[in-house]
Amino acid sequence: MNLPLKNPADLVARLELVEPERVLLVDAPPELAGLVEVTRPAPRTTRLATGDALRMVKESFDAILVWREDRGGSRSIFERVVKRLDGGGAIWVVTALRKVRGPTTPAVHRLELSDLVKAFAKDGLEHDREVRVSAWNVAYRFRDTGKKSRS
Repeated sequence: MNLPLKNPADLVARLELVEPERVLLVDAPPELAGLVEVTRPAPRTTRLATGDALRMVKESFDAILVWREDRGGSRSIFERVVKRLDGGGAIWVVTALRKVRGPTTPAVHRLELSDLVKAFAKDGLEHDREVRVSAWNVAYRFRDTGKKSRS
């Protein structure tokens, strides 16, 4: 995958992934993962994982970025990610924009902001920001509001 990142020089800062002590990247493409790793100063921890191997990740993180375009299987990944988030932390979900042609996931199967809002609401996470990552992708940030719904 050759991913043309938007403004790579300051992308990690715009995603607020420079300062957190512990960052988890789930299914991030190599271009983005490499950029995050070289931008974060030592001794900060950056861990890479696939959605399939997320069960083996036991520690918690201050910030988590999940690259997920397709709705299929996303619910279980989001549930696992929420369990790994430290209080006060943030989850970024990078997904394909609906009306673009670059991503391999067909538009009808792509995750949308409304899907993400619904997925994270039960855990008290609210959407509060977005950042354009590439010509085809956008990142949505979700933070803990302390208003966990009862279901």
